[in-house]
Amino acid sequence: MADAKTIDAIKKAVDSAPERKFPESVEVAINLKDVDLSVAKNRLDEEVVLPKGRGKPIKVCIFASGQLAFKAKDAADLIVTPDQIEDLAGNKRKARQMAEEYDFFIAEAPLMPVIGKRLGQVLGPRGRMPRPIPPTADPAPMIRSMRNTVRVRTKNMRTCHAPIGLRSMSVEDLAENLDFLLQRVTAKLERGKFNIHSAFVKTTMGPSVRWM
Repeated sequence: MADAKTIDAIKKAVDSAPERKFPESVEVAINLKDVDLSVAKNRLDEEVVLPKGRGKPIKVCIFASGQLAFKAKDAADLIVTPDQIEDLAGNKRKARQMAEEYDFFIAEAPLMPVIGKRLGQVLGPRGRMPRPIPPTADPAPMIRSMRNTVRVRTKNMRTCHAPIGLRSMSVEDLAENLDFLLQRVTAKLERGKFNIHSAFVKTTMGPSVRWM
C-alpha cells in the first residue's frame, strides 16, 4: 500500500494541473546531494519495473534470427534481422527514427558486437543499447517486463527524472509506482535517503509539487 504522503503529493500535482487534450504523464524529479557523479559507480542507471505499469503502450524492438525471431513474433513490436542491421547502418536517418520510436531494445547475444559496431553511435547516446538475450531463450517474459519499465539515469547531473504512469491512472496506483521507484533508487545510493536533497512530482505540463 502506498504511503499517505506520496498519495497526497500526487493528488495535489494532478488537481493543480489543467486538463490537457493529450494523455499526460505523471513524473518525478529526484535531486541528489553529496554524490560524486564524476565517479562512474555513483551514477544511477536503473531500469525499474513499475508494479502498476506505465499506463500506456511501450514499444519493444528485438534484433534476432532463427528460432529467437520466431519466438518473438507475437511478443515484440519490431523484429530486426541480421541483414536489416546492415541496412539500418547504411541509413542513419532510418536508424535514428527507430531509436526514437521504440522504448526498449533486446538483442540475440551473438549479434551484440555487430550492433555495437554498426549502430552503437545511434543507439548508445540515446540510452537504447539492447539488452542481450541467449539465442535459445524465450523473449516474451522479458518483453512483458519491459512494457512496465522506466529508466532512471543521472549521467553527470544530480537530478534524475522518470515517468511513473499516466494522469488517467488512479492516484493510488501512481503512488505505489512512485514509492517502489524510490525504494529502488535509494537502494543504489551509498547513503540511501540521506543522498536525496529533494523530490518533486508533476504532470507533463503542470506545476511541481514537493514530495520530499
